[in-house]
Amino acid sequence: MKTQTTTNHLYCPQAAVRYARVLYELKIPEEAVQKTREIFAEVPQLHDALINPTIREEQKLKVIDKTFPEEIRNFLKVTCKYQRINLLMDIFTAYDRYCDEQKQILKAVLTCVEPPSEVQLKQMQAFLCKKYDVRSADIEIREDKELLGGFVLYANSDEYDWSLKGRLNRLEEKLTWR
Repeated sequence: MKTQTTTNHLYCPQAAVRYARVLYELKIPEEAVQKTREIFAEVPQLHDALINPTIREEQKLKVIDKTFPEEIRNFLKVTCKYQRINLLMDIFTAYDRYCDEQKQILKAVLTCVEPPSEVQLKQMQAFLCKKYDVRSADIEIREDKELLGGFVLYANSDEYDWSLKGRLNRLEEKLTWR
């Protein structure tokens, strides 16, 4: 059974999406983007300092020059200048999605009681590739014993609910509407 859903954890502000496309179009190596993420993860105070309005812009630019890979410095300076550093994590999320889109890679989440066999996983990937006209499907597997059996597959904004719990819920809805 397929239903439409909206997934808030995939939402990014439109400004972040625009900056992510610029980041991609600048052809900044993915390693530089990843290294920048790691630096922000290791030193969260850095993010706080760069969004702090009481710190002068010149000081922020010096910190960027001393801390980050050369290939991404100008991008970070622009985000700082236009006060968009607060969107940086959303920009990185949107950048990942845009890179996948350009490479025709679909990200999906499979929630199941127990992991599928290799054959089942390959069949799901083939289904997603055909359905969404992509080269490959990257499926993240999450276990959830509450489903009782079966699985729920999320791709784009679609949900394919073939779980026992979902089927019971739909049956209950049909019976209570009579």
